[in-house]
Amino acid sequence: MAGAIVLIALGVLLLLVNLWPGFNPWPVLARYWPLILIFLGIGALVDYFRYRSAPDARPHVSSGATTALIVLIIIFACLFWRHHRRDGKYGWRSGDDASNLHQDRSVDLGGATSVRARINMPAGNLDVQPGASTLLAAHFDYSSSNDTPQVNYDVAGGRGELEITQSGSTVHWGPNDDDSWQLHFANDVPLDLALDMGAGQGNLNLEGLDLTNLKVNLGAGQMQVDLRGARKNNLDADIEGGVGQGTILLPEDVGVRVHAEGGIGTISTHGLKRDGDDYVNDALGTSPVMIRLTVQGGVGEIDLNAGP
Repeated sequence: MAGAIVLIALGVLLLLVNLWPGFNPWPVLARYWPLILIFLGIGALVDYFRYRSAPDARPHVSSGATTALIVLIIIFACLFWRHHRRDGKYGWRSGDDASNLHQDRSVDLGGATSVRARINMPAGNLDVQPGASTLLAAHFDYSSSNDTPQVNYDVAGGRGELEITQSGSTVHWGPNDDDSWQLHFANDVPLDLALDMGAGQGNLNLEGLDLTNLKVNLGAGQMQVDLRGARKNNLDADIEGGVGQGTILLPEDVGVRVHAEGGIGTISTHGLKRDGDDYVNDALGTSPVMIRLTVQGGVGEIDLNAGP
């Protein structure tokens, strides 16, 4: 019965997403998904002790795993309902029932010759762009029910440490359009960038930035990462995704080697060819610098596009 229950629950969830525009379960699932592991583990223990005490007995129709799945569905339904009641009737959020706040922040380089930036966004829409006249020019849109995004910057030994975080965010039922970050970075600063995003949509336009290292961790949602353009240094990039879709744009004139691993659903490539377990472009070995990219995924779709 466990497999049938999983299929029914998944089908109902996806049907609600398609038929009800105000229904967005991904932030709730991104926060509470460890409950799935906990309850399935409890169900497995219950089955183990039940069958060990009566090994010849016919398995009961309501096994531990099946019971755990039913309890999980009830718990997640209650979580959805709780946030539904908190955010208003039918989960819609408007100017009448939710206050949207705005904040602009600017960070000067402060004498640093290189910068390590860490971005932690629980959920929402993230847009990263080049072209800032300072190290960082940021604009934040966020709900008053969420904490204010924090920007911290220190310089030690010529290296800057930039941290952009938001803690204690409330999970909302419905499109999370209240939380939107626009981050512009300076082009000519060597940048080590790490992004940890729970759920939402991200657009990382990194063309023109002097990236030395990149690490992206996306829980659930969609992400586009643009690594095209000329490069001054080698780039090591690691992109890890959960449930969702990722598009990675790669340069044509810079050598590229991509290694994909994990339970990735599908990988589509354009302008790349297979080299053993990796994907490479024609510029590999001829350009003075290269991009080494590792893609690790859960359930989702990855599109690797190397071209102009």
